[in-house]
Amino acid sequence: MIEVNQLTKRFARHEAVRGIDFSVDRGEIVGFLGPNGAGKTTTLRMLTGYLPPTSGTATIAGHDIFRESIEARRKIGYMPENVPLYEDMRVREYLKFRANIKGLGFSDTHRRVNSVIDTCGLGDVRRKMIKTLSKGYRQRVGLADALVHDPELLILDEPTNGLDPNQIRQIRELIRHLSQSHTVLISTHILSEVEMTCNRVIIIDGGRIKAADTPANLISQMRAAGRIQVEIQADPQIVTTAIQQLDSIKKVTSEPHDEAWTRFTVWIDSGADARADIAYVAAKHGWPLRSLFRHVATLEDVFVELTRKD
Repeated sequence: MIEVNQLTKRFARHEAVRGIDFSVDRGEIVGFLGPNGAGKTTTLRMLTGYLPPTSGTATIAGHDIFRESIEARRKIGYMPENVPLYEDMRVREYLKFRANIKGLGFSDTHRRVNSVIDTCGLGDVRRKMIKTLSKGYRQRVGLADALVHDPELLILDEPTNGLDPNQIRQIRELIRHLSQSHTVLISTHILSEVEMTCNRVIIIDGGRIKAADTPANLISQMRAAGRIQVEIQADPQIVTTAIQQLDSIKKVTSEPHDEAWTRFTVWIDSGADARADIAYVAAKHGWPLRSLFRHVATLEDVFVELTRKD
């Protein structure tokens, strides 16, 4: 569905996107991630025809986005981060207007507007003025606009921006439903949403692709140390010294927790698990042990490892 080869964008002396390559297959939900200024939005704007590239190529459903711009854009439904809506129009009126702009005829406009109103859960507000809608409903109107011409590819830039937890869950379920008939590329900062929604993740930083894989594979390939937290009632220095003598231990830190209890954070080699050894040491010395658990790596840990500057 998307093929990007050596795509580059320069602004004067600043190279925002530096010869990136990636692909998105039909039917995938792909998360496009990166810190602020990494080149995410610039890449999306090039893919959707809003910005010309400096060099490189990209195709959407087989159409070159530069040589066949109109054909490529017909395949795309784009929802920008800050959805531009005509607030003095009613929801249904606005969607009909947008369908006409996108070249739909009378019968197709009627059919598609009814379809996206149903798909995006806008039936109860279809006659309301857009300016009276909540943030969640405005996002739904923006998504309906992106869908009204029935594109093969949806590009969503921060689709849950500014929404409360309930609204985020509703948009997440809607995106999952849409993936049954559309390819979806999502740019977002909410990494927990990406883990729950996306089949694959592309991480960009400094204008370059740092990783592209499934969330599970990226987590399993992490080079960063694992982490164990344990609460023990004993002298912190003695406990630290004893734990540091175990195999696979990289570092031990401690902080007072409550009363006589101390919380220790034990950094271990990636893939190692020293919980049994720590429990044995505590039992051997007769130290009361209140909790012991291993931190499970998340996509956030992968993101930080790949994009941190230290």
